[in-house]
Amino acid sequence: MNKQETEKIIAAGKILSQTREYAKKFIKKGMPLLEIAEKIETKIVELGGKPAFPTNLSINDIAAHYTPSYNDETLAEGLLKIDLGAHIDGWVADGAFSIDLENKEENKKLIKASEDALKNAVVSVKKQELVGKVGKIIQETIESQKASPIINLSGHSIEQYDLHSGVNIPNHASSEKTVFEEGIYAIEPFATYGSGRVYDGKPSGIYELIDLKNVRSPIARKVLDYVIEEYDHLPFCSRWLVKKFGTSALIGLKQLEENGNLMQFAQLVETTHKNVAQSEHTVLISGNKVIVTTE
Repeated sequence: MNKQETEKIIAAGKILSQTREYAKKFIKKGMPLLEIAEKIETKIVELGGKPAFPTNLSINDIAAHYTPSYNDETLAEGLLKIDLGAHIDGWVADGAFSIDLENKEENKKLIKASEDALKNAVVSVKKQELVGKVGKIIQETIESQKASPIINLSGHSIEQYDLHSGVNIPNHASSEKTVFEEGIYAIEPFATYGSGRVYDGKPSGIYELIDLKNVRSPIARKVLDYVIEEYDHLPFCSRWLVKKFGTSALIGLKQLEENGNLMQFAQLVETTHKNVAQSEHTVLISGNKVIVTTE
């Protein structure tokens, strides 16, 4: 990464940080999730970035990958995870926080466990450190508070226009020999009182481009051209496409998925349906410096 790219990475992190603090002030129980998502995404644009992926607003036992549809009427409640991303020219900042909307002690304890795990993990990140050591710190921190990490979810490396670029940062002790090199990493502990695993639930309406092959349908072709131009390989959602093309976009998305152009993510649900808390920061390793871009 050159100086200009590094500046964009740091600027994206500042946009995310400002948006996160803005969101903490307005999110209330009973607000439509659709309103929350659109306010967050609008704020990112106002601050000079673009959403790096659809805002995830996952309630209770849904750990991740719930974003409201264009006509969603779901209201905020329970233990709400807000996972948001901002990018500048494909250089991404990824962050998440959790809110207890029920004033429940159990929810507050889970949030603290995930936040403490994130804090301890981030300060341990350095060049040539084993990713498994960071996972061990996450696991020990969460388990010290009588909760369990979600062991089949992980943090991840990030490259330009590539949110999950190949390196996984486990949320548990691991013999993995991979080390942190220079680059961008998202650290994201999940804490639960359940089994510590998630399964694939309902389709999320969140998609990612995986193949540029031709498609015959005119609406599918129109949607594909727009996705390539606007999102590259970053995730996007049906809600955004409906806003651009109307509900005919849903037909195009279905055809593109069937044709193998797009992959649709599943909602990720805790296997015993216990509540899940999430916290996340993005870190940049540049030379021997470690910068938490989303603080």
